Amino acid sequence: MSLAQMTDAEILAIVEPLMDNCLAGSTERDHAKHVRDFTDRLRAIVTPENLTAQLESGQPTNGYFAERELIGIFRRPDRVGVVWRQFLTKAEGEFVNHAVFVEKDGRVLIDHCLIC
Repeated sequence: MSLAQMTDAEILAIVEPLMDNCLAGSTERDHAKHVRDFTDRLRAIVTPENLTAQLESGQPTNGYFAERELIGIFRRPDRVGVVWRQFLTKAEGEFVNHAVFVEKDGRVLIDHCLIC
């Protein structure tokens, strides 16, 4: 069964650990961990230097990733988008965390992720 045909609970059981790992890699400043579940396309964008620059500009004022709350899951035939309300340890208010997940060679991978 394709990712887009799964129930919300089935999708979340797959993508939540991927997002947990991605955000933990960011917090730990561990590039290999951060991009472990990225597609080749996204991995080419988020180089070690790119990740370092993102973290150096954001972590001092926003802090680290904290809890997140599911807003919704959006299905297309070849991908699934997930949107969360994201909180950070230093910044007041809410951020939007949205990611797109695709299936490639039997794995679910992150093809897009942005927190703003």
